[in-house]
Amino acid sequence: MNDGVEPAASGAAGAKGPLDGIRVLDLSRILAGPTMTQTLGDFGADIIKVERPGAGDDTRAWGPPYVTGKDGKPMPESAYYLAANRNKRSIAIDMASADGAALIRKLARHCDVVVENFKLGGLKKYGLDYESLSAEHPGLVYCSITGFGQTGPNAHRPGYDLLAQGYGGIMSLTGAPEGEPMKVGVGIADVVCGLYGGLGILAALRHRDQTGLGQQIDVSLVDTQVSWLVNEGTNYLLSGQEPKRRGNQHPNIVPYQVFQASDGHVIVAAGNDGQYQRFCKLLGLPELADDPRFVTNSMRLENRETLIDILSGKIATLHKQELVDGMEANNVPGGAINTIPEVFESEQVQARDMKISMPQPLAESGSVDLIGNPVKFSRTPVTYRHSPPQCGEQTDELLREILGEEVDQTTDSA
Repeated sequence: MNDGVEPAASGAAGAKGPLDGIRVLDLSRILAGPTMTQTLGDFGADIIKVERPGAGDDTRAWGPPYVTGKDGKPMPESAYYLAANRNKRSIAIDMASADGAALIRKLARHCDVVVENFKLGGLKKYGLDYESLSAEHPGLVYCSITGFGQTGPNAHRPGYDLLAQGYGGIMSLTGAPEGEPMKVGVGIADVVCGLYGGLGILAALRHRDQTGLGQQIDVSLVDTQVSWLVNEGTNYLLSGQEPKRRGNQHPNIVPYQVFQASDGHVIVAAGNDGQYQRFCKLLGLPELADDPRFVTNSMRLENRETLIDILSGKIATLHKQELVDGMEANNVPGGAINTIPEVFESEQVQARDMKISMPQPLAESGSVDLIGNPVKFSRTPVTYRHSPPQCGEQTDELLREILGEEVDQTTDSA
């Protein structure tokens, strides 16, 4: 199903990913669903992105910045859209029309997976819900993404990343202790929901291959956000004590936080007693290593404020690079806080192909820079076959390829 474009940054030309041969009909938009399907596409699946004619995915317009075209003017593809839509082919279909809905149903018969993130019950009126499609295609794996899930008293409510972060508790743990609750700097509830949904799809495909039967996957922003409360959520369940916002401090480890050096900020992450002792000696404070108030992590937690006050005063007199170099030499985890430009300019990110460039003939530069996939397969490497498409860019191509002789009867619906 590849279009012959060589991978941009990973994998040999012509290599097939582990999901080669899997076709996904992607009815989702914004971030959770597109992030999921982009990952499946990176792994070799053929992703067919269904979009509204003339408009497409909402995030196309979520700019600036936009791709700059050959004429020097912005193209209708924002950076936000580019972040989650490579390795897909776009087909423009008016789902709200009877002919358009019928066309999508025909396409679904030729797919292994359908992904959607409409409101609860929103696709039933088009005959595109799980019950309708699975009646014709029992082996179909159908992933539904919503804000609160298919059941429960809030199932009818719409889903937005910020609302999920608020409802699911992570904002109550994020931010300065005396400041307002803070969301994470990117749409992390969307992204993690997409990752969980992708795992669910892979598991359901495994079951399908064994039994011939598909199933519906019900995954929500709030459920998945609650799942990644991890240690803080379990701290509460075990102790009954409500966790507090601690800024950059760790709830269970001390010292594990950001400190102000004389010329910037630095991270110290002393995760065990040995690392703590070496850190104290590095700072020229060996007496703190054996101080009974701080000798174990439990004692350091109990006397957190006293210890942090001492450490902060000393660290404030040191240069951040001096401290970072000293921690590395003494096997104490720590590091600088990179800006986004520093991230993409770093040797590590470049060596790991986490910044890639893909051809985009209509762009002024002839290419677009994107963030690479973090998974490194030893036998079936990730490939980058399709740049994020324009809305409906492959409509004719997909209708010919998938529906064949039916194309003349259906193109008017697109």
